[in-house]
Amino acid sequence: MDTIAVIFLAATAVGGLAWVFLYPILSGERKAEARMASIAKAEVVTRATRGTPIKSRRDTVEATLKEFEERQKKSQRMSLSKRIAQAGLKWSKRRFFITSAALGVVMFLIAVLLNAGLLTALALGFAGGFGLPRWMLSYLKKRRENKFLNAFPDAVDIIVRGVKAGLPLLDCLKMITIDSPEPVKSEFRSIIETQAVGMPLGDACGKLYESMPVAEANFFGIVISIQQRAGGNLSEALGNLSRVLRDRKKMKAKIQAMSQEAKASAGIIGALPIAVMTLVYVTSPQYIALLFTEPLGNLMLAASAFWMAMGVLVMKKMINFDF
Repeated sequence: MDTIAVIFLAATAVGGLAWVFLYPILSGERKAEARMASIAKAEVVTRATRGTPIKSRRDTVEATLKEFEERQKKSQRMSLSKRIAQAGLKWSKRRFFITSAALGVVMFLIAVLLNAGLLTALALGFAGGFGLPRWMLSYLKKRRENKFLNAFPDAVDIIVRGVKAGLPLLDCLKMITIDSPEPVKSEFRSIIETQAVGMPLGDACGKLYESMPVAEANFFGIVISIQQRAGGNLSEALGNLSRVLRDRKKMKAKIQAMSQEAKASAGIIGALPIAVMTLVYVTSPQYIALLFTEPLGNLMLAASAFWMAMGVLVMKKMINFDF
């Protein structure tokens, strides 16, 4: 049993690390975000270049897009402090490391008190101190991004209506900090505070992508930055952006609805071997006891767990639809 527990915990720890570091690369999320950003940039440039000399407007837009590309490259090399901020936590790096170490020690002591063996306790402590905190950062970051995307189109509509009514752009942003829910409120408050210390409003809006790395925030920063530098009809540009954001939101919901059947099938297929093994163990424990008592049975269990994990990862990649 100790050998099985060590193998299981080691596989869990390795799986957690692979999920945190390798999944964004294998799933193609980064490529999809870069592709969507390039498409959005092309559309924004086309709509923002009306009514001014072509050459000067083109030079301004090209310079702005180059700055955003450099900023995106820098944002891809995220430090731990930036990942903590993107998760919505106001922790320092020291507090994160102390919390991770404390969690690892607690998991290690629990395993020792349960007489699980030294290797099992070490594997459990490693998983609790290194894999679990970083997985929680990724989970909190994803949840915060989803909340932002749900409320962001309404915030853009507030700006559109305010600009059409004759309000300055800064006053419209201040209205968002009052009426919008979190995390939209805090992100736009950060834009206003950054602008208050002397940074141009276009650059302050462009920094939204650093704290909220989603394509929609990048679109917004590009539109505001180009309008501040090259001029143009801001209400029209933001109105088109709001329509695009809502269409993307509808498309995402439609994809989730259409993929629920595939996800349910994958969940049933993945849970079926474990359910069958549990039923056999309950009804005929002597029949399946060889897998736990014999070395060959332990090896078969380890191989089965490995191939099950590979199958689950393949199915997850098959039902992960990019748009």
